[in-house]
Amino acid sequence: MKEVVAGDAIPQSHLPFSPAIRSGDFLFISGQASVDMEGKIINGSFEEECRRSFDNLKCIIKGAGLSMEDVVQVRNYVARQEDLAAFNTIYKEYFSAPFPARTTLIGCLGTVLKFEVDAIARYK
Repeated sequence: MKEVVAGDAIPQSHLPFSPAIRSGDFLFISGQASVDMEGKIINGSFEEECRRSFDNLKCIIKGAGLSMEDVVQVRNYVARQEDLAAFNTIYKEYFSAPFPARTTLIGCLGTVLKFEVDAIARYK
């Protein structure tokens, strides 16, 4: 089973990918960046872009009938090493113990984005 999760409250993209795919008991959420509902990049400080990315993730999770507590894995992409401390502070605004499994890659985004996040959530 493979079902696309989409809707008016879920950020869209003109690129060839689905915002999220439900397969069985799992929701696989594509990378979320600092974009508006039509997928246009919204530049700002690291903190602004990080929060907007997490807010987009949260919209998709909510649109799929889940909550942030249902997230079991998070992969984070931070453009600059010096933003890592700010990232860890913001991360705790969206997730609490027991925290999801997590991977954080640094220096992998090029020059357009400051942050991106993808995740896997589980239906109960």
